[in-house]
Amino acid sequence: MSERLRMGYVGCGGFMAQKVHIPNMVSLPRIELAAVADVRADVGEEVRRRFGIPKLYASHQELARDGSLQAVAVSGHFSGQGEIAIHLLESGKDVFMEKPMAVSVAQAERIVQAEKRSGRRVLVAHMKRYDAGNILFKQALDGFRQTGELGPITFVRNHGFGGDWIAGLDTPYLRSAAPKPEAKSLLPDWLPQDRVDGYLGYLQQYCHNINLVRWFLDDTDTVRVKAVDLGPDGISGVVVLEIRGVRVTIESGSVDYHGWDEHTQIYFRHGWMKTDAPPLLLKNVAATVEIYRKGPDGWSRSELLPKNLRSWAYREEMAFFAEAVLDGKPFRTPASDCLVDCRVYEEIYKTHLASR
Repeated sequence: MSERLRMGYVGCGGFMAQKVHIPNMVSLPRIELAAVADVRADVGEEVRRRFGIPKLYASHQELARDGSLQAVAVSGHFSGQGEIAIHLLESGKDVFMEKPMAVSVAQAERIVQAEKRSGRRVLVAHMKRYDAGNILFKQALDGFRQTGELGPITFVRNHGFGGDWIAGLDTPYLRSAAPKPEAKSLLPDWLPQDRVDGYLGYLQQYCHNINLVRWFLDDTDTVRVKAVDLGPDGISGVVVLEIRGVRVTIESGSVDYHGWDEHTQIYFRHGWMKTDAPPLLLKNVAATVEIYRKGPDGWSRSELLPKNLRSWAYREEMAFFAEAVLDGKPFRTPASDCLVDCRVYEEIYKTHLASR
């Protein structure tokens, strides 16, 4: 049998922990989920028992002292989970953490510094980079950029209006009688209190979209915010970015929809590519990939299908984490890359506030 990664989970009473990450962890052959932690003892014990996990700890500090654990997954309050990740890194653990990685550039920088001090690493759970359809899309995109068959990239459009993201996922969700723990606010000091909900709402959803288009375009740190037009809610509207000299729009909003209304379209001089995202929690359905092009004999439209079509991005990213830690491979969504995202979020919101 291949070597297994001995892991813990902090925040096991949460929705994503119970519905997504813990079921995936216990199903993966290269992960041994040996311990969980939650400050709410009732739900922590129920989760431990349901999934047959050997140990329950009352806090992340207790779990961090377990020297048998090599890595830990974390999900929790936007501010709090970043602080937990720092503590776990300094305790000698590699960390898988839910997005957003941080609520400010300052917090993101402290996470990256903790990585450097500890020699351990953080993988941020931007599952869209692990979707089989998106991986195929990027491979085809890289090919067109290399051959020049479709000409230069002229425009990128990312659209995300949401819809039914749960898609009927029926994994039981246990709730606690105890209140959720409060985390210290680590928001930027320039953010007015009456804008916090909009800032966190935009950060929570559209960190995915910004992270995805940056990956498609092989961005390291070239993003510039050109224009921001967000509505009174601070979430819906249009943001115009420039990434590696290409204009990129991020369209944000909401719609009452039975599916999931999100896609990315990359335009070339002689055609375009489009990937449509499935509902986030719909299992074993990958993003679709469509290519439209002008060739010597006219125009054509085609659909590409990945080999592992019946795969789930959330499970793929957890499997990737275990393999990368065990085999010493680089992460696809490292903390250093997500630090760039955090800078972009702050710049978007500063521009939004200045225009109000």
